[in-house]
Amino acid sequence: MHLRLSSTLVNSITQGPDLPALLNHTIVDNLAKIVSEYGDRPSVIAREASPSANNGAKETTLTYATLDASSSALALSLRTLGVKKGDRVAISLGNTVEHATLTYAIFKLGAILVPLNPAFNDSQVGAALSHLEVEVLIIGAVTDRAYKPCQGRNNLELLRQLVPDLNSGRIESPSVSTLKRIVVFDNTASHPSVDFKVQQYSSLIPYSTLDSSASLSSSSSVTLDAPLQPSDTINIQFTSGTTSQPKAAMLTHTNILNNGYLIGKRMGLRPSDLIVCPPPLFHCFGCVLGYMATATSGAAILFPSPAFDPVASLRMALDHRATGLYGVATMFFSMLELMEKSGPKSKFTKEEICQLPTHLKKGIAAGSSVPESLMLKLYENLGLNELVICYGMTETSPVSCMTAPDDPIEKRTGTIGKVMPHTRVKIVDPGDRSKVLPIGERGELAASGYLVMQGYWGDEEKTKEVLILESDTEPARMETSVGEPAVADDAQAARWWMYSGDEASMSADGYVTITGRIKDLIIRGGENIHPLEIENVLFQHPLIAEASVVGVPDKKLGEAVCAFIVARAGVATEDDPTFGEDGFAVSESQGQPLLRKDDVRAWVLSHLSKHMVPKYIFWTDDYPKTASGKIQKYKLRDAAKDLIHIHTGKGDLDEKYEALLDRQVGKRKSGSSW
Repeated sequence: MHLRLSSTLVNSITQGPDLPALLNHTIVDNLAKIVSEYGDRPSVIAREASPSANNGAKETTLTYATLDASSSALALSLRTLGVKKGDRVAISLGNTVEHATLTYAIFKLGAILVPLNPAFNDSQVGAALSHLEVEVLIIGAVTDRAYKPCQGRNNLELLRQLVPDLNSGRIESPSVSTLKRIVVFDNTASHPSVDFKVQQYSSLIPYSTLDSSASLSSSSSVTLDAPLQPSDTINIQFTSGTTSQPKAAMLTHTNILNNGYLIGKRMGLRPSDLIVCPPPLFHCFGCVLGYMATATSGAAILFPSPAFDPVASLRMALDHRATGLYGVATMFFSMLELMEKSGPKSKFTKEEICQLPTHLKKGIAAGSSVPESLMLKLYENLGLNELVICYGMTETSPVSCMTAPDDPIEKRTGTIGKVMPHTRVKIVDPGDRSKVLPIGERGELAASGYLVMQGYWGDEEKTKEVLILESDTEPARMETSVGEPAVADDAQAARWWMYSGDEASMSADGYVTITGRIKDLIIRGGENIHPLEIENVLFQHPLIAEASVVGVPDKKLGEAVCAFIVARAGVATEDDPTFGEDGFAVSESQGQPLLRKDDVRAWVLSHLSKHMVPKYIFWTDDYPKTASGKIQKYKLRDAAKDLIHIHTGKGDLDEKYEALLDRQVGKRKSGSSW
């Protein structure tokens, strides 16, 4: 690659620096290297589910040396079950020591790790196993529930649906013909109300027998069918499914190892760091941004509970004086709400809350858009002054763009940062992907480089829709190792481009801003409305905890703006829209602040133009989400259509809505206060 001095580029295409160099070995080789340097340091610290995080949940610590030895021994046990290189092994567990150890055990065998969402029902599990022709399933006896410690789901019925006869001594599944072994991890001790005695079912293998065999064979070495190669597929991740059915992305050692390594480098991870990681291990956030980033840095990853529990997360950070905390927006919101509570029902003392900013510094916010107002609260209340934003998708292993701790505050809160090393990104016309858009224009974001997946397992057609081999038609702005901009002259190099479906824009200095999902774009009367802009305004309302905006069909304008809103704790909401003549002042109801739909519309109108004010507003307690915290907007759109159909019989909303806006615009022009 040749570089030349950069002038200001006019088009939105940029390439990351070529340092640090890519790691050209396997994840297993990298663990051996880390063990030689940091073997006695903690690698994984995990707590079991507890009804009260204040009552000392059982905690287990693995050093890098013990993780290495335990995973090698466990690999030998899996080998006795017939697991070999290339086999798919499915794991349905929470954030536990067992999950962490199994990850490396499977990698050491050259098998392919298939992490499943523990919340999958029997049909989802069956479909995933059947699609990937899985032979071995490792599952918890109980699925821990987020926000509900020790109130998990008994998986006995799920297993009975998968294998009708659990006492035959063998596995015969009508829906998954390839399935040969089911290993059950007995976590019922954390769920005393669950009646599932694993040893009573002869077709099931207790995980404890694998663990016992592993301890007996810990001095033996793993014999491979064929040598491990960096290009081997070793992980199949199911995509989040925010807009459609999940797809199975095939990722390699090179993909995952380097993505974790480069994330750790950019955020400044050190061996002394203790990173609390509530996001799940079955998702790229937990296993790459979390586990692989710490494992390539010699740092420790802390799992506060098998499934997300805001109390346990903060308690873990306090007890270990953690230096970092990860989360998606919904997780951070719930933790901040806990911190704001006071009185006898508070889970934390004021002294404890004040302690958090004294040691928490680093963190990652990812998984969905993070409002600027939330970022500022995290800096102020949790002390996460080095918090970074990571952007990506499962198909890019996942991170392609990321902010840095030393970025200006406006870049850290308003953008997803710059392109990562050894990665190229561009913004193209969604209607003509061969056309790279000028700087500042919105279009579809695409990425290329080492991080791009090998494809979707068993789905060549869907792979072809998003993964395209093409040559660049123009040079890219490149960040060199010393930060000086340059231009790469390999403009005609053919490369695989992964198209994201996300709408974004790029600034002249290379920072990328996500403006929404292309499919989420609302076109109202010919005007493009970006839901994220409205959501960012709604997040700033003092009585609103969360907000999600979608477009719904509208006879007059094509589409209308619809907002689903979660009010903050202790805030009352009206049940039906009112269009009173008395303005938008917040009233009181039974001693609680009252949030009305008119208040919400007025708030948006005070910040944005008239056409962006929601026509429809619905209150909700929660959203349909993927396991990583992304809101499934297609489900909200479907729900909105049903709700609107119910409410259309209550008068002409169009006329009332327009009259309301006209009246408030008039007040604003005349200088009247709201």
